[in-house]
Amino acid sequence: MRIPAPGAAAPVVARPPRPLRRRVPRGRGLARTVLPVLLLGSLVLSGCAAGSEAAGTPRMPAASAPATASPSPSPTTTPDAAPTTEPAPTPTVAPAPAPAAVPRRDSSIEAQTAPAQLPPPVRLQVPDVQLDMPVLAMGVDDDGAMALPEDTADAGWYRFGPAPGAPGTTVVAAHVDSLVHGLGAFARLRDVPVGAVVTVTTADGTDHGYRVDRVERTPKTEVPLDLLFDRTGPERLVLVTCGGEFDRSTGHYLDNVVVTVLPIP
Repeated sequence: MRIPAPGAAAPVVARPPRPLRRRVPRGRGLARTVLPVLLLGSLVLSGCAAGSEAAGTPRMPAASAPATASPSPSPTTTPDAAPTTEPAPTPTVAPAPAPAAVPRRDSSIEAQTAPAQLPPPVRLQVPDVQLDMPVLAMGVDDDGAMALPEDTADAGWYRFGPAPGAPGTTVVAAHVDSLVHGLGAFARLRDVPVGAVVTVTTADGTDHGYRVDRVERTPKTEVPLDLLFDRTGPERLVLVTCGGEFDRSTGHYLDNVVVTVLPIP
């Protein structure tokens, strides 16, 4: 067999001796026979020693090698590669549909859509207390409250609510008094009798007749605003102004006078 050795000049091949075909004298033939056998045994032992070394370990060069000869690089033993496994195919997931855009809407009171409008009110009359005044369309003030005309001679209709003749509550309000304009016509609402007739004229010239159902004075902190500004339910008219004691520290009255008026069938 062949045992590669770094720095060796040529490989050595051991062959078995050929069989002898003729007799030779014992003395001389024994020497010729023993010598090849010893050489063969030397080669075989040398091969076993080389084979017993760990794979990949270099052997030093023979003594007869030139001093300048550089040892050949040691053979690199590459470990058996680990069996590779094909990666499992990645399942294809269909992308989820994009969520539908959520519609946005302005929540400010000015952006609210008023109910389907009939002609707005332009005049209010309550003959039993000599009340006859123009009505202006109003919205909300900077504090979020219903805006009112500055002049106590004018009433304001809440334009984000129903108009006369529509389902829900038509709200008309005015200041009870003013340092500039004096006492207003709505100051007489506290004296209006139940059953009194109220007429509201709309922009198209139609007169809507109502009758007073009840007159209430309620602390401002207890006024049921959800009912007062109702946009649904039976048609009705509500007249609102200030009343009760005047709080000089705040410059406001403590109560509201609320007159509920129902349509005349």
